[in-house]
Amino acid sequence: MSKEEQESRADEIGLHNLSPKPGSRRPRKRIGRGQGSGTGKTSGRGHGGQGQRAGNKRNAAHEGGQNPIHIRMRKLRGPNMKKSMPFENFRTATQPVNLSDLEERFEAGAEVTPETLKNAGLATRSHPVKILAKGEISKGLTVRAHGFSAKAKEKIEAAGGSCELIEG
Repeated sequence: MSKEEQESRADEIGLHNLSPKPGSRRPRKRIGRGQGSGTGKTSGRGHGGQGQRAGNKRNAAHEGGQNPIHIRMRKLRGPNMKKSMPFENFRTATQPVNLSDLEERFEAGAEVTPETLKNAGLATRSHPVKILAKGEISKGLTVRAHGFSAKAKEKIEAAGGSCELIEG
């Protein structure tokens, strides 16, 4: 590309000449400006009724006197029903750490604890740590965590490492 082409291209694109896509911006609807405008007389509100009155707020949940859906539906209660009610107090939270992460962040023979995981940028929250089997591991690591998946435990021990459960 020649210097002249570069200069002409620089003139084409810039903040000074950006504009919205044609047809994406429409002028504001001027209501109540005579019958010829299409939104004269009733100003697009229709004839009579609650919707035409000043100060009307359309409530999306209002069903015109019919029993509302949140009252018609059955209530699913209990801590094991995620879709029912917020029972976050009863839910257990763990931080997952995959074997592939351990493989790339720790040297062979290293001791892996929640503190060393935090220093490595893996388990940063204050929740219990669970080791999951995603990925492969070839180093013998001593892993101390609050939980292990069965596959992860198998893979760590097959690579010559050990798994120790932390209580609490």
